Amino acid sequence: MRLRNWWRTTKLALVVLIGVTSCATLAQDKPTDAKAVRAVVDAAAARYIKENPQAAAIAIGVVYGPVRIQSRAGTLELGKARPPRPDTLYPLASITKTFTGTLLAQAVIEKRLLLTDDIRKYLDGAYPNLEFGGLPILVSDLLDHRSGLPFILPDRPELAPDFKGDARPYTVRVNAAMQGYGRDQFLHDLHAVKLKAKPGSHYQYSNAGAQLAAYILEKLYGSPYEQLLRAKILTPLRMNATTISLSPTDQKRLAPGWDDKGQLAILPVGEEAAGGLKSTTDDMLSYIQWQIDETDPAVRLSHERVWTAKGPVFGDRGTFGVGLNWQIAELSGRRVIFQDGMIEGYSALVVIEPEAKLGIVLTANQLDEKSAAAERGLMKALLMALAPQAVPLPE
Repeated sequence: MRLRNWWRTTKLALVVLIGVTSCATLAQDKPTDAKAVRAVVDAAAARYIKENPQAAAIAIGVVYGPVRIQSRAGTLELGKARPPRPDTLYPLASITKTFTGTLLAQAVIEKRLLLTDDIRKYLDGAYPNLEFGGLPILVSDLLDHRSGLPFILPDRPELAPDFKGDARPYTVRVNAAMQGYGRDQFLHDLHAVKLKAKPGSHYQYSNAGAQLAAYILEKLYGSPYEQLLRAKILTPLRMNATTISLSPTDQKRLAPGWDDKGQLAILPVGEEAAGGLKSTTDDMLSYIQWQIDETDPAVRLSHERVWTAKGPVFGDRGTFGVGLNWQIAELSGRRVIFQDGMIEGYSALVVIEPEAKLGIVLTANQLDEKSAAAERGLMKALLMALAPQAVPLPE
């Protein structure tokens, strides 16, 4: 569950030059040797921690052609020397939705559904409320945030991230509401949803949409979402450390998360398909490589735009749109495909440049305004340093 995208409104100059002075050997915008890539990535990680003493730890993973690099810096526990490890687990938050989107794409490839189907085709009972002006919610609307469904179900005022009438931390409020809340309660509450506009007509961020997509997938395949995810994505990609449910061993490997007050954060429960995955840098590099290659038809379909924004995004050039929860910007025939994830205490960002054969993942166990902006700047600087001709991230 993403909270505030602080980087959208915060100046990003803090770290925009990270690593640039050490990247002369990478200026040809093509995969190079691992030693040169590592030098850039290690310098970026170290400088991020040096310039952001409020931050805890940062983990960086890079796939660049045949090169696969990981780098880590900082501490998992504020005030103590506890560096992150290769097996450290980080919550992916809303990046989970890209996995859900790819599962939907696989269902399309297998001819189990169409992205243009009315979602009510896959729901038991009548839902006359899930249309507006004669237009129903489509399957694709669930993963591009144009369904009109609320931010979360149950749809309660105190579960809005910016609700001011409850002093409890947001995750505490969510977990209290989600106690004993499952599929049956979700579908019951879905009957009470009132759409305010035609589906597909405007953007309204919704975790409930992604969770409903998971329930549709469960009905199609007759398997729980996490089991389906493991069978169709995690096991084939050998992402053996990636999980939603945490075993006692996983709990020990999970990075502690720190909020903007330097306090330990609590992970939210519920709506697993919207933000429940935890993963390691190594596992995420396997996922990124799969996304870069685009040889799997489901991956290609998940990268196809469901809608495109009006007007250019890079001055008077370039376009922006959304696929199955991937944000996609294109400039001069090249694409940057990306998605972020933020929950209290954690942030993550994945960027894929298929034409440059480059992918980067950042995971951090600190979420505050300065750190979020610095992570965005770190990603932009790495793209510039490793592949100067790559498409920049939109502002």
